[in-house]
Amino acid sequence: MLVAALSMGLFGGVASAAPGVSSDGVWRMDGYGTVLSIVGDTMSVYQTTKISCLHYQDLTRQRTEPNGDLRFVHSGTTSPEGKVKIQTFSPRGRDRARLQPDGLVGDRGLVRVPALPPGCGQPVPSDRLSTFDVFWQTFPEQYPFFAAKGYDWQRARDIYRPQVKPDMSDDDFFQLLTQMIEPLHDAHTRIMAPGRNFVGFRPNTILPTPPYNQQIQDFIERRDIGGKLTRYANGIIGYADLPDKIGYLRIAAFAGFTDTEDPAEMATVLDNALDDILTPARTSGPGKLRGLVLDLRFNGGGLDSLGQRLASRLTDKPFFAYSKRARDCVDDPSRFTKPQDFTITPSAKSKYTGPIALLTSGSQGSAGETFTQAMTQRTPAPLRIGENTQGVFSDMLVRELPNGWIFALPNEEYLTATGRTYDGAGIPPHIRTPVFGAELAQGKDSAFDRALAEFRRQRS
Repeated sequence: MLVAALSMGLFGGVASAAPGVSSDGVWRMDGYGTVLSIVGDTMSVYQTTKISCLHYQDLTRQRTEPNGDLRFVHSGTTSPEGKVKIQTFSPRGRDRARLQPDGLVGDRGLVRVPALPPGCGQPVPSDRLSTFDVFWQTFPEQYPFFAAKGYDWQRARDIYRPQVKPDMSDDDFFQLLTQMIEPLHDAHTRIMAPGRNFVGFRPNTILPTPPYNQQIQDFIERRDIGGKLTRYANGIIGYADLPDKIGYLRIAAFAGFTDTEDPAEMATVLDNALDDILTPARTSGPGKLRGLVLDLRFNGGGLDSLGQRLASRLTDKPFFAYSKRARDCVDDPSRFTKPQDFTITPSAKSKYTGPIALLTSGSQGSAGETFTQAMTQRTPAPLRIGENTQGVFSDMLVRELPNGWIFALPNEEYLTATGRTYDGAGIPPHIRTPVFGAELAQGKDSAFDRALAEFRRQRS
């Protein structure tokens, strides 16, 4: 659902470009199938495959930072969710640089190259077959999970390409592309066209739509809390004190905290909400909480950076969160960029450091899962109760097709300390219980009840 934004810095302190070295020129990104051309105050972004080079967007230099970094902004729609995108270009000498997309964790390596690839800037055929070929070609160059999912992408091409007809309708062509990627059951695969939208999803899980979220929140307030949650961040964050010094914190997304979706503004809103919730009275002294139910069962994602910010308020010791890497060779799916490691550093503000029962479900994805993955390394680790999470961690790589349609796919892995990923299967719970579904009609919430029972057991 959300992606951080779709495609939504933790790295700094490295020397900038040597004085007198121009950033103008062509830069190829490590991974991501992207080439940048910087000329004066304009950064042009091109999306590339072995068979195509499409101009995607232009950004304008907003300002030059004191350290020499260049901040570029594009005020148009640059993702399926219409987010304003900001990119910070950080020179690292004459021929290397880093690019930091605003709100995303980690940056992306750039290397200077002599010229744009052939065909960049030229008209691209937008007929059905050309569009199909760009769509198909992007996946084997960027998608990391074909082997894990047991899906033969070459065979898919052999089946579907002969079905492409020059005069087929938009509906039929959209359906054909959808049929080709639906078997991946990957919630970070998307196709968007006027009046049409496809979102992949793992079978037997529920897509976290706004109406369903409201239904769940009403049920929790009526059945579990016995009253209204204190709401923050456009209603996405809710809190209540429960009997026996137990806190209940529900976070339905790591996005949407403000109407503008500006990452800095949302970070401030999150900080303010946590200041109000994690007060000194709840985090220290004789009246402090002895347990926290952290409900992420409906958290469809958002910005990983907000998840890290929350984690920093739930520990007094630094801990490893995860490593992030991207596909880095169009011909070799085993080659990735150098992993970037992320550590959760305790906030200087008030923190809750006691036991946590973390409620999980198949509706929980993206940044909701990267937060959960990070928290497995916390001491004490949260007790996970519910279902496996959805199994999608990567930022979405958003691409445009020659006919103007948008599609997205994952191209990154989030690695544990031992080098594994939870993509596909999701993060399993310690205690498996039903989550919503049929329980709604029965007036049950087994995961919530089990969390309270575990806290009572620990007390005794």
